[in-house]
Amino acid sequence: MNAPFFLASSVVRLGGPDDRGAVARFLADHPIASAFHRPEWLDAVERSTGHRTHILISEQDGVIRAVLPLHEVHSPLFGRALVSTGFGVGGGVVGEGSPALFIAAQELAVRLNCPTIELRGGPLPEGEGWHVKTDSHAGFVTALAPDVEAQLLAIPRKQRAEVRRGLGYGMEVRTGSSAEDRAMHYAVYAESVRNLGTPVFPKRLFDAVLDGFGDDADILTVVSDGQPLASVLSLYHRGAVMPYWGGGTFAARTMRANDVMYYALMNHARVRGCDRFDFGRSKVDTGAYHFKRNWGFTPEPLAYATWTADGQAPRDVNPLSPQYKAKIALWQKLPLGLANRVGPLIAQGLA
Repeated sequence: MNAPFFLASSVVRLGGPDDRGAVARFLADHPIASAFHRPEWLDAVERSTGHRTHILISEQDGVIRAVLPLHEVHSPLFGRALVSTGFGVGGGVVGEGSPALFIAAQELAVRLNCPTIELRGGPLPEGEGWHVKTDSHAGFVTALAPDVEAQLLAIPRKQRAEVRRGLGYGMEVRTGSSAEDRAMHYAVYAESVRNLGTPVFPKRLFDAVLDGFGDDADILTVVSDGQPLASVLSLYHRGAVMPYWGGGTFAARTMRANDVMYYALMNHARVRGCDRFDFGRSKVDTGAYHFKRNWGFTPEPLAYATWTADGQAPRDVNPLSPQYKAKIALWQKLPLGLANRVGPLIAQGLA
């Protein structure tokens, strides 16, 4: 895409450094822009993983009408793709999705030797090469209750009993983003994903997000006898808290530390001024999907679009894919130290 794509009085072009301020203002003012569209997220991903950011801008009479932020993801194991946005569960076009904008994305993908485009939300394209999925993932968002007791009572009875059981252990809940908070979170998260059979993301990605988001991100950790049992890195965006990277150790299960963690985060977020709890996305009919339903959240279908160049196989980074079943079983058996050394090299391609 060496030249702008023109249509009547509109133009789609690739943004440059001089557009940064205008794009940031457009995103800040647009109601559907998610945390994963924010410049802080785009920069954090690029800085920590090397996946370059490209922003397509649709203008009419010199006024921005839409933007499409993309990360140029590259991996020797998982191939190359343009993803909106890397490591995010949201993304896609913000503004008026036009055929010219999607054509420009295809042209950019070809130019960058990326045979796949993945759009995670926003106005979705139609046409040759594009495939839209509306039944694979669901999002979970609900309003926060006005106080601590009301929040507990808002949890369905069976799940509420699990939270009460966990609270009975008198575990410590701490929040922050200090070096100690980050170390505890990474240790817990790395063990959690190893137990699930998934390579852990690079710690520098978490650090870059925390540094970039500042007060709009923090870590909440549940501790017992000085040992972290459950921990979550959360994002705060427009009145909603999203527990994004979280997990627990094997010991957390017995003490219901994960349940305490989410309940504590609800109360912490309300004190911070949030009015909504965004439990993120889950694949339909998975354990995580049903766990969130047990908390009283109603699943809302999400729509994603992918484009694959002619003659190319689509990128497959779905951990539920049959081709990964044996690899997941093997990964679960790896010593944690080895998994933590090798995992980030693999996982940074799973953007």
